[in-house]
Amino acid sequence: MRTVTATAVTAAAALAAGAASVAAGRLASDAALRASPGRPLPTEPRLTVHGTAPDQVTLTRHLAALRPGTYGLAGDGSHAVVGPVLATAPHTADTVVRRLERLTHGTLSAGDAVWLTPNLYVGNPDTALGLEHADVDVPGELGALPAWFVPGARRTWVIAVHGLGTTREHALNLTGFLHRRRFPVLALSYRGDLGAPRSPDGLNHLGETEWRDLDAAMRYAVRYGAERIVLLGWSTGATMALRAAARSGLRDLVSGLVLDSPVLDWQATLRALASARHTPGALLPLAVRAAEGRAGLNAGPADGDAAADRAWPAVPTLVFHGPDDKVAPWAASRRFAARRPGLVTLHPVPHAPHAAMWNPDPAAYEEALRRFLTPLM
Repeated sequence: MRTVTATAVTAAAALAAGAASVAAGRLASDAALRASPGRPLPTEPRLTVHGTAPDQVTLTRHLAALRPGTYGLAGDGSHAVVGPVLATAPHTADTVVRRLERLTHGTLSAGDAVWLTPNLYVGNPDTALGLEHADVDVPGELGALPAWFVPGARRTWVIAVHGLGTTREHALNLTGFLHRRRFPVLALSYRGDLGAPRSPDGLNHLGETEWRDLDAAMRYAVRYGAERIVLLGWSTGATMALRAAARSGLRDLVSGLVLDSPVLDWQATLRALASARHTPGALLPLAVRAAEGRAGLNAGPADGDAAADRAWPAVPTLVFHGPDDKVAPWAASRRFAARRPGLVTLHPVPHAPHAAMWNPDPAAYEEALRRFLTPLM
């Protein structure tokens, strides 16, 4: 009897441990599958405001606070734009002083929790940039998808799509540049965004289903005069662009792709986000399996083999990516470009976080983009 009881206890303990591990894996997978638009990813550290002075803000000293370039500085109810580090400004050993370019809204006070964001602008093309635009609804398979349309004289439209943790406001960083070159710009919100329909399971699918919303935007563009389309995406938005260019019935109209920090290996991205939530290493495989089961994700062909070559669209592609991206592995973009010489141009950007390749040096980014777009106009 004692042997039977001990065996039962051991089995029950094993089942309980297994159930706990599965639950932990499921929770870890939420880092990607339930990433909230407009909220920082777990890889983005929270900083503290230590004080402000005219045209200056003092932040917690951290590698993130030392990033070169210009960034948004977001908090709960506030947004500002910060420029370069002011190395000669007085500061303590545990703080960093950056130039405060402008305070968009709210206040910055000592003790406020903030984080850096690639978004320099909030609002819409009119309030943020002074550009005429229309608020339009793109008919999607799940319902109406809100979008901004900024008109331009060309027949080549640029459709811009954001990625994890951001909103269509991310596209405002490049909307002015594109408008000056007379491209019509359609900045899309897709399933799960504020004002857009939710995915039936309430989860992000890392582009695997969301690409159909981009396909709907392509159909909208053609309906209103587009003869050619350039797809511009960040993060999982870049994944959506790749999927749409390969699978859409309008793929022959895609004349180019611009991919910023593309998620080419969703398993690695999931592990990175789960690790940033302090998930134990032993549970990371469970997080991947949980995502596969919950969101129906498939690994797909590994980049570098013949199946991968057939899976990717054969259109001119510009990739902005760098080795400091902690969300989407830089190595995947290098393999992607190396496998397609003459078709894919990789523009490396050091010292830039995920989906923020424009921020360290906007002029260099825009010059590379101008060179790429000129023959596609």
